[in-house]
Amino acid sequence: MTQLLFFYFASVIIVTAIYVVASRNPVYSALSLLVMFFHVAGVYVLLNAEFIAAVQVIVYAGAILVLYLFVVMLLNLRQEERYHRHFALGIFLGLVILVEVILAFTQSKFSGKPGDFTVERIRELGNTQAIGRTLYTTYLFPFEVASVVLLVAMVGAIVLAKKGIIEK
Repeated sequence: MTQLLFFYFASVIIVTAIYVVASRNPVYSALSLLVMFFHVAGVYVLLNAEFIAAVQVIVYAGAILVLYLFVVMLLNLRQEERYHRHFALGIFLGLVILVEVILAFTQSKFSGKPGDFTVERIRELGNTQAIGRTLYTTYLFPFEVASVVLLVAMVGAIVLAKKGIIEK
């Protein structure tokens, strides 16, 4: 049953991801992206990562998709502006990158040192506690650096927006 659900989620993810890129209507692309986000959350549930699934739905389907829709509405794209004249070159380069990724996966070994959190330990602690413990012990410094970078970007965006309003 789990494999059947996985193949369902994977096939819907692939079809909707292709439709996101191939659709001429940006609103339909965004709605396809919403369907894809929910099915990715379903894959996370199959992997017993309920916390990540909830974050996927709240952050990506909730916040990021709304941001995309606001950008689409603000830009007000017309149908002829949707594709660039170098569309064929983009498809060719995309296929070259896809072949490189496939070659990298087939010629590499996915083995490494096992971590401290085994499946049994995560079931014992819980997903949220395991993620929090790892994030605030092992990866505390990169987490804090990322928060400072986001804060600086937010302050910079506010300063630039205020500057544009004052000059007008």
